[in-house]
Amino acid sequence: MSEMHQWVEQSPYGENLGVVLASVSDDTVVLELPFQEHNANPGDALHGGCAASLGVIGAQVLARSALGPAMAPFHTAACQVSYLAAAVAEPVVARSSLLRRGKEMVFSDTLVETHDGKPIAQISGLVRGGAGVASANEVHAAGDDGSADPGEMGPFVGMLPFAAARQLTVEHMTGSRSRIVMPLGDANADLDGGVHEGALLALMDTTGAMASWAATGPGRYKASTAAMQAQITGPLPAGTLIGYGWVVERSGDLFWSDVEIADAESGRLCARGTVVYRIVT
Repeated sequence: MSEMHQWVEQSPYGENLGVVLASVSDDTVVLELPFQEHNANPGDALHGGCAASLGVIGAQVLARSALGPAMAPFHTAACQVSYLAAAVAEPVVARSSLLRRGKEMVFSDTLVETHDGKPIAQISGLVRGGAGVASANEVHAAGDDGSADPGEMGPFVGMLPFAAARQLTVEHMTGSRSRIVMPLGDANADLDGGVHEGALLALMDTTGAMASWAATGPGRYKASTAAMQAQITGPLPAGTLIGYGWVVERSGDLFWSDVEIADAESGRLCARGTVVYRIVT
């Protein structure tokens, strides 16, 4: 229990968010996240990256508890995030439940709710223990053509509270494409020194969202992430990550953006996924 408390609450990323490990058993983990302005979007709505982070943190605690430290390193091979409603200026609770334990993999489901029981997000996760498993092939991200035009909105994205805490910089945000850089920094790491998976998911969410905004341009619109699917290929590096996003389909106010996350130094693909984003014009 003390080891899990340390990993959750003393990882620089978890400490910056303010995550509290309230309880852990063989099949259930309960996390609490108090409201803090730096975790919010404009209007004090909880950033989608925070909800996704609670899902992967809970899944990791279940896997680490079920498989034991000998199966380290662990990584979230796949997760599906469904955003159900907004939590506005209020704390949330995440309950992660063990669905199945295999020899190397643990499946879980997390429900994030407000204290009065309003569902905020649901996250299904698959965490893999890497002991004795061959590393993934060194696949490089496709990247982009290197254009550097942040558009009208890009310079302001990094000023938003949650993005500022992650030190996000929008390098490109036009023509239905986005490129965003996230350094390891003081608040994006896990206890092992690499980038925290929650910070990576926050980068993926933001990269996909900004690709959608790059398709519409700025306006007085209502917008939010509806869903996100992500696959993380292995333990994350201790360095800067780059998110590449591009809109692959649009149907009215709904956008599907594919996202790749790469290690900035080597170009190695660290994660890939799809962000479903809604902009009501």
